[in-house]
This record gives sequence, structure tokens and C-alpha cells, in this order.
Amino acid sequence: MSDIPADVCRAPDKTGEHCPTLPRLARLPINRCNLPAVILGGLTFQRHPTRLQIDGIADLHKPLWALLDDIPETPERAERFAGYMQKHFRLQQPEDAGLSAGQTSARAKASYLRVLRGWAFDAESREAAVLKGWVESRFGLCPRHHGGPLREPGSRAWQRYVEMRAQGLRGTNALESQLDLLYAYSQYELARQFPQRTHLRLYRGVNRLSEHETVDDNHQGDKVLLLNNINSFSRSRERAGEFGDDLLAVDVPLPKLAFFSQLLPGMLRGEDEYVVIGGLYRVRRARF
Repeated sequence: MSDIPADVCRAPDKTGEHCPTLPRLARLPINRCNLPAVILGGLTFQRHPTRLQIDGIADLHKPLWALLDDIPETPERAERFAGYMQKHFRLQQPEDAGLSAGQTSARAKASYLRVLRGWAFDAESREAAVLKGWVESRFGLCPRHHGGPLREPGSRAWQRYVEMRAQGLRGTNALESQLDLLYAYSQYELARQFPQRTHLRLYRGVNRLSEHETVDDNHQGDKVLLLNNINSFSRSRERAGEFGDDLLAVDVPLPKLAFFSQLLPGMLRGEDEYVVIGGLYRVRRARF
């Protein structure tokens, strides 16, 4: 078992039951959303979620939400959102964002779609480092793995992660702001598509479960794990089971779904993928 640092204490949740809290080394003291990392990354949030909002995004893009409110069909909303992203961030005209002709390289044209494709191809890629850095900045949850364990800030593995993140952001056009708006749109769509739901049951296939950061284990199938700050899950038990020797079932709060496969045409379709913001989660080993 991969043990969690000793600074994990137990605090009562709303039911009075004592729950492990997010370790200090897994969180930042500040973030850019409406709840601190110690709350949104904890077990109490998994049980009793509330809305998460990245600072300023809802107000800045009010015309988009007003436009989408009047569109009843999901595919048309996705099309309008993609068009808004292209126009707002000048994705096809990077020179309009202030880049000179000599700077309009492939890096200047990097977009949220390229980040998602890179993540889907390799969760240890440069694009994945950008995505993990975005979660770290916006939600205050530190990455736990990128090409190796990230247990100590300043370690060789941590320096490699920071370098890849910087390379992924260099020469781009407000790439993290694009991800901010994509998250906000994801939450908008989840609210419209699942108006009565607070959670979705998702699955993840894993190898070497004993090496994952385990906080609590009742030895009856339930575990409390500290997950990486962003993770791939699937809504399909069968598809998830293809990716590991153990199958985990998790009830994920809708506010911690960053993106999902039905959000935009052709996005993350291969695995019916749901990209989940990390922290502490109670998980159950499921049968294949």
C-alpha cells in the first residue's frame, strides 16, 4: 500500500462521520474558484457536492449562456459553443491576438482541442501537463503523478512536469482561459442533460492498485484513494475494464467532471471518456 503523509487528519462531515482530509502536500492554499482545495478535494464534497465556479468566467461570457439557453438541441448548442470559442479566442487568426506573423507557428495555434487530443493520446504528454497545471491553478489540487510520482516539489520529477507544462503553454493564445470556458460549458451541459442528478457512476481500470495512494481501506471492497488531480474514467464498465486488472467504481459529483465524451462532436469518443478532477474519493472494487 502507498501510504498518505501523516498530516492527513480526520474531520467530521455533515453526517458526523469522521473523514480523512486532503493532505497539505496535495493542495495549494489559494486557487481561482469559489471553494478552497481542502473542501472541494475532500470526501465530504464527494458526498455533498455544490457548484464550482472558476472566478469571473460566468460573468465574462454572459452572451454565450444567453445564446445557449434558447437552443433546445444538444448538437446545435455544441456547434454554437465551438463557434464562440473560435471567434472569442481568434483560434484561426492568432495574429489578431497580438502575435506577429513570425510568431504564428503551430504553437500559436494550439487550442483546447489540441490539449484534449494530447490528453486522450497520452496522460503523461506535454498537453497532459498543461491540463494538470490548469487544475492546479484553478482548483488548487496538486498533481500526484506525471511520468513518475510527484511527491516532493522541487524533485527531478516535479521539475520535469513544470518544464513540460511551461513548454505546453509557451506561445499559445490564452490556452488556460480556453480550458476555463470549456469547463464552464461542460457544467452548463451537465445541468441541462442531467437536471435531477448530483453524481454519475463511473468506472476506471487500474493496474497495481496497491501502489495507488490509499488513505483508508475497510478490506471489504471500499477504499479511500487520493487520485491524481485529473483522471480518465468511463461510463462504460466494459470499456473501463479493458485498461487494468482491477475495476474501480466511483460516484463522481457532477461539478468535478471537467469534460466528457458527449460534450463536443468527436471529443474523447474512443473510451466513452469522462475527465474527472481529483482529490480524495471513496471507491469500490467492482466485478468485471
